[in-house]
Amino acid sequence: MTAADQRRHLHLAAPSRAELGRVRGAALASSLPRAVEQYTRLFRAVGVNEAQQRQGAELTLEGLGRWRPELIEELEGIAAGSGAELLDVAALNARTEILAMSGLGVRECSTVSVPIDGRRVAIQTWDWHVELAEFWHTQEVAGPGHRYAGLTEQGILSKIGLNEEGLALHFNILGHRRDGAGGVPMHMLSALVLSECASVDEALALIREAPVTSSSAFTLIDADRAVSVEITPVGVFAIPESRGSVQRTNHFLDPTPLAEQRTEVYEPDSSERLDLIRQRLDERRPRDEGELVELLLSGDGEPPLCCRPDMTKPLGDRWGTLATVITDPERRTIRLLDGMPSDAATGEWRELRL
Repeated sequence: MTAADQRRHLHLAAPSRAELGRVRGAALASSLPRAVEQYTRLFRAVGVNEAQQRQGAELTLEGLGRWRPELIEELEGIAAGSGAELLDVAALNARTEILAMSGLGVRECSTVSVPIDGRRVAIQTWDWHVELAEFWHTQEVAGPGHRYAGLTEQGILSKIGLNEEGLALHFNILGHRRDGAGGVPMHMLSALVLSECASVDEALALIREAPVTSSSAFTLIDADRAVSVEITPVGVFAIPESRGSVQRTNHFLDPTPLAEQRTEVYEPDSSERLDLIRQRLDERRPRDEGELVELLLSGDGEPPLCCRPDMTKPLGDRWGTLATVITDPERRTIRLLDGMPSDAATGEWRELRL
């Protein structure tokens, strides 16, 4: 399933988080068990055993219970609606935190925001394991708080998105030596930001109060500014725009978390991608969305802004660019391509408006 018109799209609406979870679970009842099975296979392939997976899920539920118990109700709703086990749903939402238990090297995403015609516009490639390609979907969510739309995986509350207030969120995983499970999972924090925050400032305040035990960068954009927020177990560090642009790959830019970075996981790939993006921006700024897409094209011999899977490698090391996402907060649009930037001319974009 690769064509955009085959990609599942969910319209989710409910007055409470518990009911929102049940609606999501019911919509995914026929396929969520396979997503759980495939993620379990991935965990084992990268060295996370059954006991570690279970412990990660249990610690996640304990942490949510202390901070935002209504989020447990949403996970319970997904489990009830789909017939899945609660611990499996928790493990899906905490997959970033559980995968941090492995020491496997990874390739990941690239994000850039630039001004186009006076508006801040951002693009991201989402690189992930190709075995999980069938389990992502687009969504429009109308639950407690602000409506939002975007991309996520089955059973997972949110990933990349834009809300009705004009706040966009892009998502890049980072790696810190203190990462683990037990705090609010990054994918659930994404859902909270999109549903509860109307601006970058509000999002920063929420993120700073969240008990996190893992690391990711949220690139946040509203009408006034863009910022890349490094969220870590040792603090939250905001990286401001440079000459009107934010560029983000998968290594820390602030020196405090950088001192304990799991450099072996993301480097040198991440720095090489960032250097290429910055070199291209120095040479020419994108003037429209077409040129913005071209910014993230890569070919043979270049750092992999477009990630093509090597199917001779084992499960856990077959990375591909599964989606390309453009957010335009001022216009309240998010456009999603089922594929990499090199597919942009021939592929079908799905546009969601808020």
